[in-house]
Amino acid sequence: MTAHAATHAGPGGRRAAALAGAPLLLGLLVLVFLWHIAVGAKPIPLGTVLAALTAPEPGNFDHVVIRDLRLPRAVYAVAVGASLSVAGALIQGVTRNPLAEPGLLGLMAGASVAVVLWVALQGPGGSAALPLVAALGALGGAALVWGLAGAAPGGVQPLSLILAGAAVTAFLGAIVTLAHLLDEQSFQSLRVWLNGTLSGRSWEVFLWGLPWFAGGLALAFVLARQVTALAMGEEVAAGLGVDVARLKALALAAVVALTAASVALAGPLGFVGLVIPHAARLFVGADYRLIVPVSAVIGAIYLLGVDILARVALAPLEIATGLVTALAGGPVFVWLVRARL
Repeated sequence: MTAHAATHAGPGGRRAAALAGAPLLLGLLVLVFLWHIAVGAKPIPLGTVLAALTAPEPGNFDHVVIRDLRLPRAVYAVAVGASLSVAGALIQGVTRNPLAEPGLLGLMAGASVAVVLWVALQGPGGSAALPLVAALGALGGAALVWGLAGAAPGGVQPLSLILAGAAVTAFLGAIVTLAHLLDEQSFQSLRVWLNGTLSGRSWEVFLWGLPWFAGGLALAFVLARQVTALAMGEEVAAGLGVDVARLKALALAAVVALTAASVALAGPLGFVGLVIPHAARLFVGADYRLIVPVSAVIGAIYLLGVDILARVALAPLEIATGLVTALAGGPVFVWLVRARL
């Protein structure tokens, strides 16, 4: 079924289309995952990649490169891409704002500032503390945005949220810049991370973020049915038995967990949570029981593809992955704003 047909089919037709397309989407994810591992400064044949993943030889140089360097990077791309996409889908559904995503509503900037200051001040806990620090920063950023939007005439509205998010993001970005100027040596190691990167990632750091990824994604799947009701309006959702306040709190917890883990591991990668949920809706409609899993898979494929482009576009130089996500997502954001206005 085509995207156009799926969009205009009834709920049953969309579910059938999603189930029929699931093997193709998962197959594409596997192919792009393997391709991501194969490309790089030194291309590695696909057969060697498969051998390294299934029967690794400790003395084989290519196998060591694959398992110690390229495989972690690919796994990071899958986890972060899926998490940011699901976070974007949730926050769009809960706020009923198609322009909402963690990077535009201050969560990503708040998480980034918290991590930067924690590292600069040499806070205790090392890498294990970063997801929690990022979560607290994300909550702080969200509180600033909602507070600023609520103080605007008309209260919290889709447009006031976006404007408040832009203001808070700019303010927090200025704090990072100022801190960098005051202590360039401490911030040198964070320069690449602040641009958003999947390079040089380790299994140790991933394991610290794994509970946050798993918990956030699991909660998103549990809440998906209620978010579908809430997306139709708070009165409709309440009439269907949804505790709206509780749902919003739990959805925010899931979004914060997913955003915090993603930022702690890969830095700020903007627009992923904006672009992917809209792509998912083209195929599965407005049912969040379908939007959430489809967004996760498409988001993983998208970030794998973006990271491939970042590595090969100007080879042997490597572009920051966050720069490519911004270049890809920026035009989509402008188009959505024009469509809304």
